[in-house]
Amino acid sequence: MSEKKIKIFCISDHPMAPSGVGTQTKYVMESLIKTGRYQVIAFGGAIKHESYEPQRTEQYGDDLIIVPVDGYGTQEMVRSVIWNERPDILWFMTDPRFYEWLWDMENEIRPLIPMVYYHVWDNKPYPEYNKKFYLSTDVVVGISKLTSECVSNVSPETDHRYLPHAVDPEVFRKLSDEEISKFKEENFPEDRFTFFWNNRNARRKMSGSLIWWFNEFAEEVGPDKVRLLLHTDPKDPNGQDLNAIIGHVGAQDGRVVLSTQKYPPEFLNYFYNIADCTVNISDAEGFGLATLESLSSETPIIVNMTGGLQEQVTDGEEWFGVGIEPASKALIGSQMVPYIYEDRVSKEDFIASLHKIYSMSEEERRELGKKGRGHVVKNYNFENFCKEWIELMDRVHDEYGSWDNRKHKNWALKEIK
Repeated sequence: MSEKKIKIFCISDHPMAPSGVGTQTKYVMESLIKTGRYQVIAFGGAIKHESYEPQRTEQYGDDLIIVPVDGYGTQEMVRSVIWNERPDILWFMTDPRFYEWLWDMENEIRPLIPMVYYHVWDNKPYPEYNKKFYLSTDVVVGISKLTSECVSNVSPETDHRYLPHAVDPEVFRKLSDEEISKFKEENFPEDRFTFFWNNRNARRKMSGSLIWWFNEFAEEVGPDKVRLLLHTDPKDPNGQDLNAIIGHVGAQDGRVVLSTQKYPPEFLNYFYNIADCTVNISDAEGFGLATLESLSSETPIIVNMTGGLQEQVTDGEEWFGVGIEPASKALIGSQMVPYIYEDRVSKEDFIASLHKIYSMSEEERRELGKKGRGHVVKNYNFENFCKEWIELMDRVHDEYGSWDNRKHKNWALKEIK
């Protein structure tokens, strides 16, 4: 008789969503299922659905069931899964502001199963207002050094650790000169120095300023010599109308090009390979997976030295591109996030960084790219990422238990007289 598999209940972006959260969710799910000891039932959120019928894949069968949901689900849906599926661990991921409703269910969930949170956070100051969430979770895992530092300072008593994102080096890799040349000839026959931007078109990503400032740089070096390739949705309701901005600055002559189709990772790797540099000047960035994918493909990066980006561009000794120190810092917030820093680079510093990469020899850029690949393999190792998630879930299952074997470390019964 086969041993009962450990069942994970996952709430996150849909594993097929074109987001860093979706990609990491997919990696974690697959690594657990491939052990033969785990199965996953997941709420697939943050994506538009054609159908709300539960989804299975031919590869994993009943070991992976994805339930399409709007947002990240509801309390009633969570109750239904917990009592009907009887999972052993609840694992959830993304920014905490999306999960206050889930933490409100702590007294329903944690007596039965442990809660493991893969924590996304963008910036300092240390969010004291998140402490209630950390204390309502069995294990918190930080996606970046900054996130992990926030947890250790705000709630040192919480079981927490640092486990950064990773990329698959077999997918994001350096292609041969022949493969790159063929792809350029078929898709970008005009020979231009290419900067690549692969991001969601959202306010914090600075997409409008990026186009505006790049256009000034293009005027300085020659508009027919450079290209900014943007892989994004120019009509994203959370962002700006990028076609209108391109028209406004007069960059419709090939200096700014939009890629709007959804492509598999293997195809995106070609974009990283034809690029001379990948850029990300977001004013708030929890991690920034695209720049890590770029480094894995041996393409150097230009980034704002904020959030998770700053640990990608340098390991403290070597640099793998250009890091731009923020020129200004604002304290912003909302009712759910009372305060957080917003880091902005200046136009002058950004244009100077474009010039710096542009003026390098091809040999210098190749050397940066090779070192960047080494940085990824050493510090964001894909095999280690998968192995450490398996070990973590094994530990949670053994030490915290579930249902009849639940061992709740943070609760104790007290006699009331």
